[in-house]
Amino acid sequence: IREHHRKVRKEAKKRGHKKPKKDPGVPSAAPFKEELLREAEQRKQRLEELKQKQKLNRQKEHEKKRKLEAKKNAAKIKEKAEGKESSGKSKAKTNKLLDKNSKKSFCRELKKVIEASDVVLEVLDARDPMGCRCPQLEQAVTCSGGDKKLLLVLNKIDLVPKENLEKWLNYLKKEFPTIAFKSATLMKDRTTEHSTKRRARVDLSRTTECFGSKCLLKLLQEHGKTQNKAIQVGVVGFPNVGKSSIINSLKGVRACNVGLTRGVTKSMQIVHIDKQTKILDSPSIIADPSNNALALALRSIIDTEESGSADVLEGIDAILNHCSKQQVMMHYSIPDFRNTEEFLTLLAQKRGMLKKGGVPDLENIAKLLLCDWTGAKISYHSQPPASQRPPPYLTEDKIAEMQECFNLKNLEEENKNTVQALKYPSPASSIIFQSAGMANGIIEENKVIEVASEWENLETSLEEEEEEEEEDFTESDDDQDDEEEEEEKDESKVQVTRKAKLGKRQTSPANSEEQVAESEHSNSLSFSLDKTADEDDAYDFNTDYV
Repeated sequence: IREHHRKVRKEAKKRGHKKPKKDPGVPSAAPFKEELLREAEQRKQRLEELKQKQKLNRQKEHEKKRKLEAKKNAAKIKEKAEGKESSGKSKAKTNKLLDKNSKKSFCRELKKVIEASDVVLEVLDARDPMGCRCPQLEQAVTCSGGDKKLLLVLNKIDLVPKENLEKWLNYLKKEFPTIAFKSATLMKDRTTEHSTKRRARVDLSRTTECFGSKCLLKLLQEHGKTQNKAIQVGVVGFPNVGKSSIINSLKGVRACNVGLTRGVTKSMQIVHIDKQTKILDSPSIIADPSNNALALALRSIIDTEESGSADVLEGIDAILNHCSKQQVMMHYSIPDFRNTEEFLTLLAQKRGMLKKGGVPDLENIAKLLLCDWTGAKISYHSQPPASQRPPPYLTEDKIAEMQECFNLKNLEEENKNTVQALKYPSPASSIIFQSAGMANGIIEENKVIEVASEWENLETSLEEEEEEEEEDFTESDDDQDDEEEEEEKDESKVQVTRKAKLGKRQTSPANSEEQVAESEHSNSLSFSLDKTADEDDAYDFNTDYV
């Protein structure tokens, strides 16, 4: 140890101690010593002045905050004094402002879009076009009067076999002018800077290219020329059919937010495409609760993260019942299964979605599966109806009215070009799906039934309890003054009686021991009387103190 210390000292001597250098100051031989000293003093003074100013500013800010808080407190006191009516009105106003995610606000915004637009584009998923059609919306547009037109846009055509797509185009064009469309999913946003990091290779031909946009724009521009005015085009449809992605692909830039979650668009958005055309993005149509389980699973507005596990499992059960079992097994490469739970457990084990102890996470795998079916991952197709039966609101005159002002021959040619340009999945790889028919939707705000969440119900109950407590408190304040005098008298009496009792106890300690023994004996008697005959024979663990 001694040698080690010696070595350390030697090394320290070699290195030399680095002491903090002292400020030598201005040397006396310097030519402008006085001036330099003055400048240094001035700098010090400036710094002190700055510090003082900052202190004053802080104090002023603190005073302002205190005043604001005082004002707020005074306002709160006033509101309480005004009564329940004023508070009720203010609550209603705040609820109106906050409830952007509510179904009623979605209906309100959708109604605005339908009323403001000259042409309405109903977006349909090419995998299940019939399930994406809303009869209430079509009736509202066709029977609105005026020159309002309705066009059908078949989106996600790259996820359907070619023959099936041609069949659907032939079926739908007999009712409304139909455009085949494949929107670009990966759109660049001009407002944000993109990092130039190396990423995994993506097939950009599938994601960045857009088909059918030129045809749709041409059709809208021609209609605008016939009307001799700038037209507004409303884009409507059920959730996850690709409304916002169609607008982005028409604009060529990411103008609207897009996502796998349902109900990303919450209000009307105006996108200017050129001088003659404005496109209005709308929130999704709300599926009617009276629809079947399949329609509610694929077309409901509620996000899968918020919905309960029972609803999600019921939805997947409905999807599996409407598909061929063998094709589902082939697609997911899973062995035979008896029910939906077994199917989900097998899929969770395959994808490694397990909880603690290797238990399959059924809830999360079910949510992921629903996102796959509504998103653009799985290729499935449904067959059009064998016979053409238009709905009752679509008479021959209405069909002719919707088709006039559009060049249908050019539209057919453009659709053929888009169909030929795309790559399609083979019929064997695409899952055959049985459509449940048109899905009913709610458009009018009055028909929406808002289901309050558990948290909201809890909040309302708490508020009611608080109000009741306040009322009780005000009533008790009046009675307290009268009761105080009586309480004082009672307290004095109690104190006298307590002293008397204490005196008695001190005089008779032996009696107290006898009383305790008697009380214990009475307790044991009462306990034994309560027992039945069978219980008496049984062993009593309460008395086993060993």
